[in-house]
Amino acid sequence: MTNLHRAQLIDRLPKAELHLHIEGSLEPELLFALAERNGVKIPFGSVEAVRAAYDFSNLQDFLDIYYQGMSVLLTEQDFFDLTWAYLERARADNVRHVEIFFDPQGHTERGVAFETALNGIEGALKAGEAELGISYRLIMCFLRHLSEEDAFATLEQALPHLERIHGVGLDSSELGHPPAKFARVFARARELGLHVTAHAGEEGPPDYVHEALDLLEVERIDHGNRALEDAALVQRIAEEGLTLTVCPLSNLKLCVIKDIAESPVKRMLDLGLKATVNSDDPAYFGGYIGANFHAVAEALDLSEAEVVRLAENSFTGSFLPMADQIAHLAEIAEVAGG
Repeated sequence: MTNLHRAQLIDRLPKAELHLHIEGSLEPELLFALAERNGVKIPFGSVEAVRAAYDFSNLQDFLDIYYQGMSVLLTEQDFFDLTWAYLERARADNVRHVEIFFDPQGHTERGVAFETALNGIEGALKAGEAELGISYRLIMCFLRHLSEEDAFATLEQALPHLERIHGVGLDSSELGHPPAKFARVFARARELGLHVTAHAGEEGPPDYVHEALDLLEVERIDHGNRALEDAALVQRIAEEGLTLTVCPLSNLKLCVIKDIAESPVKRMLDLGLKATVNSDDPAYFGGYIGANFHAVAEALDLSEAEVVRLAENSFTGSFLPMADQIAHLAEIAEVAGG
């Protein structure tokens, strides 16, 4: 298969994105526009200055500017515009289904009502389903640098809206904040019938992945790079058929890897793990899902079968009903055979 043929296949394949922080899709141009619309002062004089600030050495450097950028999100319209802009980019990459994270604590601690963020994001997701043909699931994340009590308070705020929220996740600073810290709130979320997932093994050790599986009982693992350091853990993940939501350009930008050729995607596939490709915080990390697919396919010289498997994994690893997954897999087979 030529590189050109592989690139064309990537563009044509239907995809699901399972690891996307909606606040992390805030492009500098929209950040500026919202700051002006809402009269919010930001410490940047130009779009170029914002882009220059998107040069990180680690996760914490990124998080500092990530939370700074959130300050311009104040109204339902802001959250709608943010989400709609992402959906349009996703559609251009042939994304048919998205399972996006949002961070209510990053907004409520600024005085923005839980419902304001939820209404704006969900409004765009519903419009995207109707107008762009992109189905969705909405996952509410707990910020792990905050307390479990704070997470419980957020879950309490969500209770009147549970029919609109499909799952919970765990994100923010990983080191020093093991999954065990949130065992009780995840147990409560599972009791409420919510799907559960968690960031583990991005910067944190393999033990954090063990905890996410044993204590949080997650249905999939977000990132999971460092799980590869533990052979028994790899075997367990493979046997249980757990999905790993890998974010190659994010890993590169945050210096989790030094070169895109170090991405664990191919090794995971070779080990029988259900890897997927996602964009994480694309405005900050230099590329949406299509760019991530192209980057790893070229750097790792992925075969056509491996590219197809990544697309298939994105749907079978989703929270979609089986019938919907099968319909998407049929379309992938048609594209791959064409």
